[in-house]
Amino acid sequence: MTLFDQEYEVIVVGAGHAGTEAALAAARMGAPTLLLTMNLDTIGQMSCNPAIGGIGKGHLVKEIDALGGQMGVNTDLTGLQFRRLNTRRGPAVRASRAQADKKAYQFEMKYACEQQPNLDIRQGMMEELLVEDGQVRGVGIKGGLVFRGRAVVLTTGTFLRGKIYVGDFSYSAGRAGEGASVQAAEGLAALGFEIGRLKTGTPPRLNGRTLDFAAMEIQPGDEPPRPFSYQTEAITQTQMPCWITYTNNRTHQLIEENLSRSAMYGGHIEGIGPRYCPSIEDKVVKFRDKERHQIFVEPEGRRTLEYYINGLSMSLPEELQHHIVRTLPGLERAQLMRPAYAVEYDYAPPTQLYPNLETKRVQRLFFAGQINGTTGYEEAGAQGLMAGINAVLRGRGEEPLVLDRSQAYIGVLVDDLVTKGTQEPYRIFTSRAEHRLILREDNADDRLMDLGRSLGLVKDAVYQRYLRKREEVREELQRLAVQRVRADDERARQVRARCGSAPIRESASLADLLRRPELGYEEVAQIAPSPVPLLPDAAEQVEAQIKYEGYIDRQQTQVDKLQRLEGLRIPEDFDYAACGKNLSTEARQKLAQIRPRTLGQAGRISGVSPADVSALMVLVHARQGTPRA
Repeated sequence: MTLFDQEYEVIVVGAGHAGTEAALAAARMGAPTLLLTMNLDTIGQMSCNPAIGGIGKGHLVKEIDALGGQMGVNTDLTGLQFRRLNTRRGPAVRASRAQADKKAYQFEMKYACEQQPNLDIRQGMMEELLVEDGQVRGVGIKGGLVFRGRAVVLTTGTFLRGKIYVGDFSYSAGRAGEGASVQAAEGLAALGFEIGRLKTGTPPRLNGRTLDFAAMEIQPGDEPPRPFSYQTEAITQTQMPCWITYTNNRTHQLIEENLSRSAMYGGHIEGIGPRYCPSIEDKVVKFRDKERHQIFVEPEGRRTLEYYINGLSMSLPEELQHHIVRTLPGLERAQLMRPAYAVEYDYAPPTQLYPNLETKRVQRLFFAGQINGTTGYEEAGAQGLMAGINAVLRGRGEEPLVLDRSQAYIGVLVDDLVTKGTQEPYRIFTSRAEHRLILREDNADDRLMDLGRSLGLVKDAVYQRYLRKREEVREELQRLAVQRVRADDERARQVRARCGSAPIRESASLADLLRRPELGYEEVAQIAPSPVPLLPDAAEQVEAQIKYEGYIDRQQTQVDKLQRLEGLRIPEDFDYAACGKNLSTEARQKLAQIRPRTLGQAGRISGVSPADVSALMVLVHARQGTPRA
């Protein structure tokens, strides 16, 4: 072994979406950081769909950005198409999504890492974790070179014993064209980590010259496009359309007749696949009542004619994929450029982590991304950001950063993982959050930017823009509350007539008008424009706060009550086995395994009943010598 002559505060292994966010966060906090990757040319690679955001996922990207992360900035720089989803529904479930230029996204992320002070980048495959006295000391790479580090963040993606399947053909790989990491997986098992097996997949890519777009439905982007990042003033690049087509009876029949040739249905794959992103085989088998399934045809970049066929993930033989694709309208003459495939890989069930994403078995070792059982760029990026921040805080002896479930979707994500675990690829949804009206896209900066600023991750200019927006929102809420409209106001009459709104009796405040279901902020601003036009996020925040004020207040009251449980810390060395019959057997076992930080977290563990939580509260107070609250 050869020892590298520099010791790093943080070493990040893997340069996907989790790894880049972890490394950038650590370096921006002033920590000398090493980003170690198997291939410098795939930093920030979009292995599957070249898109960022979506329901729940868009919320994560906004939160990453509010904390000073890179994903939103990178998406704005390289986006091909920007859309807002669920615009006709409530503000809690409205979300942003962007189709990105696959290669441009990768190159921009690589450049962001290369020019970041305090960050070194090195190509090499990790083969060994150096652990002494239960604490990580560094990593060894193939070839014998050893890097010392005070904390290590593992973001291994699908590379731990990764295996690709196309029909009955399989080979060792983390993704197409790149080898798997076998020794690293074996090393984790040797350290005593529980290891499981999961599966994901990707659809075929087609040659755009062979597609008949006239036979498909066009799906344009929004005009004007809304940026993801608080750093971006406007999206200036032209947008590209996506397209929609559908499967049909011929598609389904061809798949059903060949299910035995599918790697998944043929028994070759053991790992569990993503529930909410099923393969086309799964869709045909499990939804037999469906006559067709929607398929999105999405460009992979401006300088390529390769198209991503979203919704057609499969693990059937390549020659059969060719025939299946050609049953879809507009794809009758399509040529495959890359076949669909499934990939199976190792992960470490995340109940082996503390809420700061540090492992319980090895001190100062952090896991982030698919190694924790998640799926999706956004989930990976959020974990990477938190792991990078906490790796620095741990090395400096400071309190960890753990976001509450009522504070951020990132908090929901991490708490779900470390408290409940997962046996299938986990993805975020707005339905996973108990307090959705508080956790909206439009107020991610209000919730998190002060925190990002305190960590040194948010730039001065970005923070000043946020302060201006916050003041604009405050002033506009005040204006809407006090400014009134008379019953005979002509502009109000025209807007009301167009929207089917009832007449105004005598006079009404602008806030009262905005509370009407049929009127939005845009209509109210037409009646009485703001002296200073609001940014879209600010306008959305004003509308949500006025329309849903009662609901938001009730949720905040619930949060305040729950905070009491979240604030009751359980001693790290609490002996659950000594609790005897005060706790059920299952509760003692689960609590000892997960070791929750607070009574609130204890109550979210499967198998721990409200009676167990009440008993535990008494036992904790008795241990601490304090009266029960």
